[in-house]
Amino acid sequence: MVGLLFAKPVDKPEEYKNVFVYLENGQGKLKRVALEMIGIGKQLASKVNEELVGILIGNDIEDMAKEAASYGCDRVIGTQSKDLADFRTVPYANIVGDIVLKEKPNVFLIPATRNGRDLASRIAVKCQAGVTADCTELDIEADTHILSAHRPTYGESMLAEILCRKHRPQMATARAGIFKVPDRSGEPPKGKIEINNVKIDKEYLVKEILEFRKKEKIDLTAAETVVSGGLGLGGPEGFKQIEQLAKVLGGEVGASRPTADLGWISRDHQVGQTGTTVRPKLYVAAGISGKIQHIMGMKNSETIIAINTDPNAEIVKYSDYFINDDVKKVIPALIKALKNYKPEAKDAAKAEAVSK
Repeated sequence: MVGLLFAKPVDKPEEYKNVFVYLENGQGKLKRVALEMIGIGKQLASKVNEELVGILIGNDIEDMAKEAASYGCDRVIGTQSKDLADFRTVPYANIVGDIVLKEKPNVFLIPATRNGRDLASRIAVKCQAGVTADCTELDIEADTHILSAHRPTYGESMLAEILCRKHRPQMATARAGIFKVPDRSGEPPKGKIEINNVKIDKEYLVKEILEFRKKEKIDLTAAETVVSGGLGLGGPEGFKQIEQLAKVLGGEVGASRPTADLGWISRDHQVGQTGTTVRPKLYVAAGISGKIQHIMGMKNSETIIAINTDPNAEIVKYSDYFINDDVKKVIPALIKALKNYKPEAKDAAKAEAVSK
């Protein structure tokens, strides 16, 4: 949490209203984490009967603003310029900070991404407020409108609850992959959209961005299926079978922290509090015991299947299905069964049975 040495308590906290979220975007599209912020922001705003307001910065942002409104923003305050097409720390912080000072939100949520963390600390200083970093749980008291922000502490072995009673806005950054993306409205968005065109002073454009070179990197937060391997694989070669199973299921490869620490697989595959938090439709934990750090990173998955030789492994308590056997036997069998599975033949047989 950013220290409160510079923070100034407000005299009338009741003057601060509504929940604001920063809508992170890139290459002309809202990022998934922006939709996650809308989801949790809407929950908080509904609980205190206030509006959810999105702050959107970029260039040619009309379509993104409409998308944000369709996902649940009651208002979208947008600022656009060709010079804002890509994230720039100083102008972004100045613009967002000015909006926050003017609008006086009670709560302001920002994704705990690289750019989000950069932005949050600068806005907190500008607004003389604190910010609770890397939150994994957020709630709000209906009567007092005080934000309850939970974040991992003590080496991620415990969760700390942080309250901000006297300072406004109540700021927090939230980890990607934690909160659910809300349903999108099929109707034309009802939210009010305000877009301002601005000219950026050249003194704030300290660096010139020549080009973006996309780095090949998996996005576990967007995967509907994640197949993760742990120490039970026996070595780095075990991830070859994990990769095959993930491919058959149309998913991505995940991993426990110990396997990444040992160099069996690259760090960007790590699932957990110190890695990536995921909530796919299907999560397969192969040879993973289930330390609390890993559990916190995948417990919100819709369906969890654990494969382990130990029926008392912690991961089993959080699983919907448990296969009590060696992953080296189970995974090849699953791959073979899935490859031989022909749903069309099954459907045809069912249809024939019905006709008789």
